Amino acid sequence: MPNTIALAKNYTSLLDEVYRNAAATADLTSDASMCKAGANANEIVYPQISVGGLGEYDRNAGYTTSAVDLKWATAKFNYDRGTKISVDVMDNEESRNLAFAQAGATLMREKVAPEADAFTFATLAGIDGISKTTGTIESAEQFLDALLTAWSQMDEDEVPQEDRYLYARVTLLNSIMSLDTTKSREVLAKFKIKKAVPQARFYTAIDLLDGKTSGEELGHYKKADTGTNLNFMIVHKPAIIKFDKHVAHNIILAKLNPDSDSDIMKYRKYGIVDAYGNKKAGIYCNHE
Repeated sequence: MPNTIALAKNYTSLLDEVYRNAAATADLTSDASMCKAGANANEIVYPQISVGGLGEYDRNAGYTTSAVDLKWATAKFNYDRGTKISVDVMDNEESRNLAFAQAGATLMREKVAPEADAFTFATLAGIDGISKTTGTIESAEQFLDALLTAWSQMDEDEVPQEDRYLYARVTLLNSIMSLDTTKSREVLAKFKIKKAVPQARFYTAIDLLDGKTSGEELGHYKKADTGTNLNFMIVHKPAIIKFDKHVAHNIILAKLNPDSDSDIMKYRKYGIVDAYGNKKAGIYCNHE
């Protein structure tokens, strides 16, 4: 049994690393300690605090009194997805023990990570109250101007400049980097993190396929009929809630599989992507 456990741990560590390397939005993962369990198992609550402003100071009566309003807002977990893959031990042996590891790595890189990114972007783009602009960006100069407009809007909305993350279509980010001008370098340097995102992960809305019904047997996701292509998105990390409450990627080796002579990997992720109700200005979305 110790050898079985060690082998399973090795597979799990490999899959963890593949996911972190492949997911563009892994950097946005929140500190789960900022939230607490809600009244129901499928929700969390987080604090929203507001206070009154300054008043006239009276030398006789002293200070005016400001009220402190503390509310607990509720957010529900909105992502619960999973799958199971199996590889026959002979297929694995004849591939020199590569088939099972490669199948798991391929699942993480080609399915799990892209879907996590697509769900994150589409969910944030669909939140009411965030900053949105639309238009076609055809050149690096237009993209640069759009970024400056977005940066200025967030400044006007008093979003802190620290921890602003830029996500942009691959072609757009590459075009502005190729300018290699003082202006372009200064604009890109404003962002803590800059990530190029493939268009296939970058939509305002997606449909998650259930893996069961006709036409959806392969699972994964697709661009929704109501979705449009995102050009770029700026996210102030403290403005969003993004973490996984439960991730299960168990390895069941063939010797423990009662149904077939196959190694099995089960993967499930249960989590949330949302924004704090009083920090929606920290998300800026530009789409076609």
